[in-house]
Amino acid sequence: MSLFGAMSTAISGLNAQSAAFGNISDNVANSQTTGFKRVDTRFIDYLTTSTPNANNSGAVVARPNYVNSVQGTVTQSDNPLALAIAGQGFFQVSQQNGTLAGQPTFSPQQLYTRAGDFKLDKDGFIENGSGNFLNGWAVAPGTGIVNRNALAPIQVTQTVFNPVQTSKVTLSANLPATPAAGTPISSQINVYDGLGTLHTISLNWTQVATNAWTVAVNSPDDTGAAARGTADVLFGPGFGSPVPAGTIGNVTTVTGSVTAPAYAAGTSASLSFVTDFGSGPQTIAVDLGTFGTAAGVTQFAGTQYSLRGLSQDGVPPGAFASIATRATGDIVVNYDNGQSRTIARVPITTFNNPDGLQRKDGQAFTATIESGNPLAEDANTNGAGNLVTSSTESSNVDIGSEFTKLIVAQRAYTANTKMVTTADELLQQTIDMKR
Repeated sequence: MSLFGAMSTAISGLNAQSAAFGNISDNVANSQTTGFKRVDTRFIDYLTTSTPNANNSGAVVARPNYVNSVQGTVTQSDNPLALAIAGQGFFQVSQQNGTLAGQPTFSPQQLYTRAGDFKLDKDGFIENGSGNFLNGWAVAPGTGIVNRNALAPIQVTQTVFNPVQTSKVTLSANLPATPAAGTPISSQINVYDGLGTLHTISLNWTQVATNAWTVAVNSPDDTGAAARGTADVLFGPGFGSPVPAGTIGNVTTVTGSVTAPAYAAGTSASLSFVTDFGSGPQTIAVDLGTFGTAAGVTQFAGTQYSLRGLSQDGVPPGAFASIATRATGDIVVNYDNGQSRTIARVPITTFNNPDGLQRKDGQAFTATIESGNPLAEDANTNGAGNLVTSSTESSNVDIGSEFTKLIVAQRAYTANTKMVTTADELLQQTIDMKR
């Protein structure tokens, strides 16, 4: 019985080492596969009889040992959409299962992967090298609020950035305390109308008394009157406001469509006017700074006008220029007008036992009872790893370790073949005893 048992045990050893050899082969073949997770081998002993008085040989069985939680090397890439996870977690992706009206449709089964070699496909979807589509949370274009209630494949469809008309201009400059006599000073401000057309507004400054200036607003492209009105800007404490010398103490005596708030400590000194470039009335507020502070428009010593800063919030129309990712997981579309828009955010999905995930084609996994439920989180939140942009994660296979395992498996297989042949020789000798 022991000879037959020895042969049976040795044959189970051959099967087990053969399975180990297959796992090693799979690992070596995928040593350069992006996001691949290696499969080790664990061996389990099965008994027949084992007592204090007798032990009969049993069997050994090979079982896969999935190593999904060990990270591969993160490597930089020149692909702006490439993403890698430093730490725990997976990208959620979907597989295409058909088309409808020329657009892909997706399987409801959710997949998870570490393969972050993403790119845009012909329909504007973000997919990785295995053909799986990256899922993300949608971001509201107006408010920037992230909708964390639903994950769906990310598609870049916003190829045009609509123009935004100017509503606020911020001016920072110094008016000279002793300007050249009879020489008005002009500030040129570029603004946009509702169609994104550029127009120029002139603020013509004239010193009418010591520390007192009149600013005239001129809008040459206005469909009505080019002159929109005037306002008096008063500097220093001489006009009743407790402000330091050279800072704005009040904006008064407004005319035309110009309006301005009265002095209040710590509030904004500004003037507003209404103009019409052909697309309807447009109110523009010019922020001159804060009453009583040196920020914004001042009147200090000098004979020349000094412009320190000028900005406005209008935007011309823009066309799609590029797409990029951020460490927060935001997918950002850049436009040729210098603007950008966040269209989605990529979460990181974590599991209590990532080694319990079920393997699928294309370095993908599905959730199982052993893995636990998926939990989608922002990057670097509640145990989720960090996102590394313009990078990919390499396979976690170590070629040196695999070759070491290969040598061990080869010797173990050879030893088991020796056990089979030896048992066969002994059985033959037993049979020959009858002759």
